[in-house]
Amino acid sequence: MIEVNAPVTMSDVARAAGVSTATVSRVVNGHYGVSARTVAQVRSAIEQLGYESSLVATSLRRSRTNVLGLVAHSFQSYTAEVLKGVMKALSRSGFDLIIYANSDLYGSYSEGWEQRHLTRLSGTLTDGCIVVTPWGDIRSRTPVVAIDPVRGSTAPSVVSDNLAGATTAVEHLLGLGHRRIGFIAGRDSLASAWSREEGYRAALAAAGVPVDPTLIGRGDFNPESATPLARVLLQRPDPPSAIFAASDGMALKVLEVARELGFSVPGDLSVVGFDNIPESASTQPSLTTVDQSMYQLGYEAARMLKSLVTGEWDEPSQIVLPTSLVVRDSTAPPKSAARP
Repeated sequence: MIEVNAPVTMSDVARAAGVSTATVSRVVNGHYGVSARTVAQVRSAIEQLGYESSLVATSLRRSRTNVLGLVAHSFQSYTAEVLKGVMKALSRSGFDLIIYANSDLYGSYSEGWEQRHLTRLSGTLTDGCIVVTPWGDIRSRTPVVAIDPVRGSTAPSVVSDNLAGATTAVEHLLGLGHRRIGFIAGRDSLASAWSREEGYRAALAAAGVPVDPTLIGRGDFNPESATPLARVLLQRPDPPSAIFAASDGMALKVLEVARELGFSVPGDLSVVGFDNIPESASTQPSLTTVDQSMYQLGYEAARMLKSLVTGEWDEPSQIVLPTSLVVRDSTAPPKSAARP
């Protein structure tokens, strides 16, 4: 959930570390006379609270900067497509964009990364921020719009109709004749991950197919998380005839593992993803997936944020965008359903 609260102060850090504000100041400014143990305590508190001394100490500005921020944990294909939409919405708007992301290409996912970035940006460098797939509670003094928020968030947000998209994906596999359908889930703190799993379960239930918990792998949307899960599913004595992955990045890893283990796609295994990133069309075989228009997610988030900053937003606080199934070469009827 994203909440608007006061910024973290040096006094907050001092209380969390159990030291004086003067000690925190000495640590922040690199002065001598502080024990290594105390330095470690203070640095730990700074990391946990997301404190940024140079910006928090700056007095609150009285005028807008006409700069918006985008905060993301990494710049994989999903975020890159979102960014294209953001930049289009800001074109000729009078707003500039500043981007903050983890330096790790795949995202280290360290706790509090969003808060650290927002503390740097909100109220000092930017008038508001877009946060892409946040990991937890966030405090901000300026408007924030979440793309793909955590469960229970009441912050302004832009999402895809994840439930409908997942349901359609599994219905496609069922329609081809698949009954043993594996699922690799996303990070469970995100509302989208829950909705996609709900769609998977709902489609099976509607078809009268019992959900087999052993065919569900718990990923986190990081593509690498799908590799061991795909191995477990495909090395079973009774592997599934199809796998639905909650993101294209994870689905592409399923394709890699299938090739390594000697599975033909779609002959032995059908695979469906979710996102429709550019790589899904260029991989071999091309990936059947759910298009959630990442470009439009970014565009609508930027449009909402601009209006929140200027006080002109009078629409619902959540925008839900439609999804559509894109059928390509990675799905086909299972061998057991093929006609002689």
